[in-house]
Amino acid sequence: MSNHYYSQKPDTAHDFEEWDFELKGKKFRFVTDSGVFSRDTVDYGSRVLIDAFEWDELPEGTILDLGCGYGPIGLSLAYASGRLVEMVDVNERAVDLAQGNATRNQIETVDIHTSYIYEDLHHETYAAILSNPPIRAGKQVVHEILTEAYPRLKTGGTLTIVIQKKQGAPSAQKKMQDTFGNAEIIKKDKGYYIIQSVKED
Repeated sequence: MSNHYYSQKPDTAHDFEEWDFELKGKKFRFVTDSGVFSRDTVDYGSRVLIDAFEWDELPEGTILDLGCGYGPIGLSLAYASGRLVEMVDVNERAVDLAQGNATRNQIETVDIHTSYIYEDLHHETYAAILSNPPIRAGKQVVHEILTEAYPRLKTGGTLTIVIQKKQGAPSAQKKMQDTFGNAEIIKKDKGYYIIQSVKED
């Protein structure tokens, strides 16, 4: 069975849902489905990440939403920042939903497509990479997201993730510290940690 939200082709029966959620001052209409992460509402960790992320001092360039699901992080930040946001997920069903949700909410500054982590990206470097990483896919996948972000960031660019303390935030912070030479917890909320590293050279 391939019915995890991090499967490429979930084979669970479709069960579409449609609901509204306000992010960054805009009321979004989302359509979700079985086989995708947090289908009933925008999960709390993603909300904390969206609210904590700052883009004003980033270098010029595209933002990457890695593991975009049906789109709440990337779409809300594209709307609020005015930047191009590349949104990728291994889950083809999630990508289809994200594309539909972009159209539904009239968000045009996005590039949404499938990619396994960093394999099929459309840019060489990014101003920022954000991820609500797929914890259930395992530590190896999560750590690949963290370590392989470094060469794909511009100088001054940031990697920002959300992860629960009980699901490995200390381990993730150490891996980011080892990779970037810095890793700051910029926000804590109900056990969720927002951890950010800056590419300094």
